[in-house]
Amino acid sequence: MPLRKIIAILSIASCSLPAIADDGPPVTPYRPSVSSPAQLPAPGQLELELGGLSMKTNEERRDSVPYQFKLAFSENWGILLGGDAYVWQRDPDNRISGFGDTSITLKRAFLIDDSTAFGLEFTSRMPSSKDKLGSAKADYTLNGIFSKDIGDFHLDMNLNTTRIGAPDAETGRSLTGISSSLSTSLSEKWGVVGELSGTHQSGTPNNALFLTALTYSPSKRMTIDFGLAKGLNKDSPDWAVFTGIVVPIANFW
Repeated sequence: MPLRKIIAILSIASCSLPAIADDGPPVTPYRPSVSSPAQLPAPGQLELELGGLSMKTNEERRDSVPYQFKLAFSENWGILLGGDAYVWQRDPDNRISGFGDTSITLKRAFLIDDSTAFGLEFTSRMPSSKDKLGSAKADYTLNGIFSKDIGDFHLDMNLNTTRIGAPDAETGRSLTGISSSLSTSLSEKWGVVGELSGTHQSGTPNNALFLTALTYSPSKRMTIDFGLAKGLNKDSPDWAVFTGIVVPIANFW
């Protein structure tokens, strides 16, 4: 089963990661929520986010291994490279697998104070996958971010618009997305996150999703997550389960 393959890939990848010293800067996880924080990782520290995702929508199942590399040049500028390392997709009539699309993001953070930040992301999603596993043409996304610490809670809100390179027939070329996540610590090592998100595209029904996850940080240099998401209407994914890890893999300066 693909889910077993995903777990095996994550286990092998985790064992292959270099030893992580505890004296470096902490990681800045962007996963597992849809929302991105405005803040960037520590400048010069290359971080890897690697996960497994299994999703069911009506009669279709999709399993994937999402990844993302994050590198900040300063507190205000950074770059992200990510996508799906591999995808398994199947429905009653067809099965297909292969590499997924690849995205590159230029990110600008506007740090207001220690608890408040705004951010902008410009993303180009390149069609590096097989047909039906991703986009047929490049998609471009502009994402606006607001992040705020409110007492013991951290809030991330995203509003974005995507220009779809190859929209389906009789559907709009623009896709609007909105999401809001709230996270907090349960203890020194455990945390929890909850999120609501949704999208709108003319010619197709809106969808909405609720996500919840637990995070475990054995040290400030590693965070592991696992959780689930549930569609809130009949046109959203039925459910999704996921797990992942965030670690630094190099320090360039």
